[in-house]
Amino acid sequence: MQDYNTIIGTIQMRLNKCPTRSVMDRYKIGSGTVALIMSRYESGGFSIEDLRMMPPKEVESLFYPQTNLQRKDIPLPDCQYYYDRIHSPSSKVNISFCWLDYKEKNPDGYEKSQFYEYYNKFIDANYSGEHASMPVNRRPGEKMYIDWVGDQPELITDVETGEIQKVHLFLTTLGVSSLMYAEAFPNEKLPSFIEGCTHAVSFYGGVTKYFVPDNLRTAVTKHTKDELILQSSFSDLEDFYGTIILPPPARKPKGKPTVENHVRYLETHLVEKLKENIYTSYDELNATIKKIVAALNVRPFQKQAFLTRQDAFEKYDKPCMKPLPGGCYTTCDYKAVAKVPNNYHIEYDGHYYSVLYSYCGKPAILKARPSEIRICDQYNRLICTHKRTYREFPLYITADEHMRPEHLYYKEVNSKDGNYYRRWASAIGPSMSELIERVLKSSKHEEQAYNACAGILHRLKSLPQGIAEEAARKCIEMNSCRYYTFKQILKKMDAKELPEKSSGTLPTHENIRGKDYYK
Repeated sequence: MQDYNTIIGTIQMRLNKCPTRSVMDRYKIGSGTVALIMSRYESGGFSIEDLRMMPPKEVESLFYPQTNLQRKDIPLPDCQYYYDRIHSPSSKVNISFCWLDYKEKNPDGYEKSQFYEYYNKFIDANYSGEHASMPVNRRPGEKMYIDWVGDQPELITDVETGEIQKVHLFLTTLGVSSLMYAEAFPNEKLPSFIEGCTHAVSFYGGVTKYFVPDNLRTAVTKHTKDELILQSSFSDLEDFYGTIILPPPARKPKGKPTVENHVRYLETHLVEKLKENIYTSYDELNATIKKIVAALNVRPFQKQAFLTRQDAFEKYDKPCMKPLPGGCYTTCDYKAVAKVPNNYHIEYDGHYYSVLYSYCGKPAILKARPSEIRICDQYNRLICTHKRTYREFPLYITADEHMRPEHLYYKEVNSKDGNYYRRWASAIGPSMSELIERVLKSSKHEEQAYNACAGILHRLKSLPQGIAEEAARKCIEMNSCRYYTFKQILKKMDAKELPEKSSGTLPTHENIRGKDYYK
């Protein structure tokens, strides 16, 4: 079968009396093909101008009908049917499966290569535009792509049991240089994911503007076209490094083709190399991974033999990356609380840490570090911090500002002891100090006299110091050091000794009516 340009060019050259040899040399075809094209042109009844007005595919079909390309006893595959099956949203059918299905229905049908050729021609003719890819202008130092390698090879051998364990390969790469970092972990859980990210950042020696992870449950709680919620720990990682977590659209692997291509690349060039040896520990395995990935990073690009990933990183990515923050990121122990209890304390490690009482019944997240407890709301916004305690008592770690006002009052009352009341009384005078001392000793247990001491001292807030001292002296002389006696003495003391009271009369003023007005 010849294409449109060959068909039209052959006819035009022969109509212009060009020799057959010239036509053969021009279009690289044989004399039989030239004769066939001219024969079908003459028998078709079309002029060269008519052919030029037709769509190219129609011209090709006119000179090379589809029925002439196949053996008449073999049906053509229903390419539209197979295309719909392959591209169904919930389908995992591929072209190989379609060929097997076709062969099952047509045992004497076309073999795989011919089936693929018909199917690809159908795609080119009907859906070629759908497979166009969008070019992306990548910016140096802008994005670090993060993913797990899909293949989970069995590489770790247990020396005691001989059992071979699967490993999970963590991978990051940069957008421009494609410099790779890889590390093996026993699982894909959150601690492994966070550790892999921190090790990768240390490997690059800088921080990109964006971290682009896959939509893994370890990193992303919820990601729809309307909402993005990151895992609390990954959000903390974002804050520590001053970067932006930007997952690709959900269920859109083409949103991160860079890392997807490198995943496939490492499945071939790393995993297959690792399978050649036996490893008994992750330290040993990761040391080998480091050597292999280092060799891959200095391997020249296929289309740019003068440039390697390492060279491109030093030249483009690294100068545009932010420097590492001071210190090292430490992971927290996270505890999610569906509802803060009514006592507004959250339990962790046998102790209870307070939050503001208004958060009762609301979700919260507790983050425990070796020296600190942080409590955040459901949106990972910090509510409060506590110094972490390891002592057995007290069990409840409560900040005064978190308590309801009435709770704070009772706490203050219950926190007073005998020395507190002694200090208060000594500030008034020796007689009051003696009175309080006797009140404290009058009970079988000192704690039972705290209320009497509080009652006596609180009555002095509006009295001059001299009056208080005199009342206390009289109680001592009467040998009746009790709250009731002190109260009665204050009532019986001469009015001259008490503070002057207001006469209770109103000043004269034209705007004041006075009591006579209402008679």
